[in-house]
Amino acid sequence: MSSNTRNLYLIPYVAWIALFVVAPILLIVYYSFFDVEGQLTLDNYAQFFTPVYLRMTLSSFWYAFLITAFSLLVAYPTAYWLTRTKHKRLWLMLIILPSWINLLLKAYAFLGLFGTYGLVNALLETIGIGARQILFTDFSFVFVSVYIFIPFMVLPIFNSLEELNPSLLYAARDLGASPWTTFRRVVFPLTLSGVKAGCQAVFIPALSLFMLTRLIAGNRVITLGTAIEQHFLVTQDWGMGATIAVFLVIVMALFMIATGERKVRRIR
Repeated sequence: MSSNTRNLYLIPYVAWIALFVVAPILLIVYYSFFDVEGQLTLDNYAQFFTPVYLRMTLSSFWYAFLITAFSLLVAYPTAYWLTRTKHKRLWLMLIILPSWINLLLKAYAFLGLFGTYGLVNALLETIGIGARQILFTDFSFVFVSVYIFIPFMVLPIFNSLEELNPSLLYAARDLGASPWTTFRRVVFPLTLSGVKAGCQAVFIPALSLFMLTRLIAGNRVITLGTAIEQHFLVTQDWGMGATIAVFLVIVMALFMIATGERKVRRIR
């Protein structure tokens, strides 16, 4: 294939990236330099570094970290078990299937499950514990978020485990390594790329959650995503909302760089 033909095939890809990735980011950066009255200013960036927004930023990072950590704790054993089942593809499809359902529908389903008269409280009443306030708590927010993001963590880890050469495990056993040592020294390091990909797929969108903070957490959990929604849809301060979005884009890019694959240059 000639270089001219190859370049021709790249035109749709480059046009897509320019229109739907680069252009929106540039537009957000542009709006971040204007106040609510449309005047050019840098006050939005100065306001972002005030205690209110810094606490909101720390809260967003904390909840994103919790969601990612719990998703990993559930997803890795699940993916490991899937690779050793007979109908692994079927089970994997069943795990991924809920991600095809609209997020709003899943959120309303949990409103019914965790509500005062929902199934969970009915079960607690049956076993004698009594009804509890489950909705509008940190627990319900993290639980529902982990449920939603688990498929995105399971899939890359499952692919990494599937690509693992079984002969390496046999060699470790022949050398007298225990199951835990084999996992710690062989399995986990060789599947780290899948773990990183899963963490990217969970941590980045978890930073900007806003629908679940309203429906499940009842605005008790305030994140940067909630602030962006407020500024764009309620206060109409697009400049401040764009400023927060710029910060989120920078953080997401840095996280992707930090967790990305690094190529080691060999010296001959």
